[in-house]
Amino acid sequence: MSNIQDQVVIITGASSGIGEATAKELASKGAKLVLAARREDRLETLQEEIQNHGGQAIYKVTDVTSNEQMEELAEFALQTFGKIDVLINNAGLMPNSFLYMKKIDDWNKMIDVNIKGVLYGIAAVLPSMRERKSGHIINISSVAGHFVGAGSAIYAGTKFAVRAISEGLRKEEFGNNIRSTIISPGMVKSELTESITVKEFKQAVDQMYEGAIESESIARAIAFAIEQPSDVAINEMIIRPTNQER
Repeated sequence: MSNIQDQVVIITGASSGIGEATAKELASKGAKLVLAARREDRLETLQEEIQNHGGQAIYKVTDVTSNEQMEELAEFALQTFGKIDVLINNAGLMPNSFLYMKKIDDWNKMIDVNIKGVLYGIAAVLPSMRERKSGHIINISSVAGHFVGAGSAIYAGTKFAVRAISEGLRKEEFGNNIRSTIISPGMVKSELTESITVKEFKQAVDQMYEGAIESESIARAIAFAIEQPSDVAINEMIIRPTNQER
């Protein structure tokens, strides 16, 4: 029996990409899933697929930029399953552009989703985890949290922030047996590039992403971190395509 069996796992951004792949991977290992995203039709389809394969999943339409909705999501999980073992802060946006273009709305969206969404998720689950003295928070950063490229200044800034927040969380909560993991993917096949609003920029990024790996590769890494014994914390992983230089 896997250590993932019967663990209650909240996944944000569960309607596609890494979130969807992770939901399927963890369901196959016996996790009880709480799926969160904004697109209810996608959530409902994913829930049905998981249940049709013998898994357990519930969902709640959630905007991670709303602290209130994230609190409601955590309460929904607690009322349904009685505990929260793992939170996977996966929701993210990457509308890259050059700074001189002054894409202020895109900047604000990245800050709201990529940073505030992570913080709201942590805040929502920490009280119950601290009470039980057990829990695991997995934050999806990026290779952009290690390297800044031209055009990715704001996105990289948000992902550097995710790494800083995760390390701060680890240092604050290790005494409560709460684990913190940072997953930093490189190019992964997902809808991430769809948020880019500059046509020429999107074309260049799409071309780069022709060598992207499948979301399932990240899902397996997440499962690996979760299934370790409670006295083992996988704190950080960087996962790139073999042919990705940076």
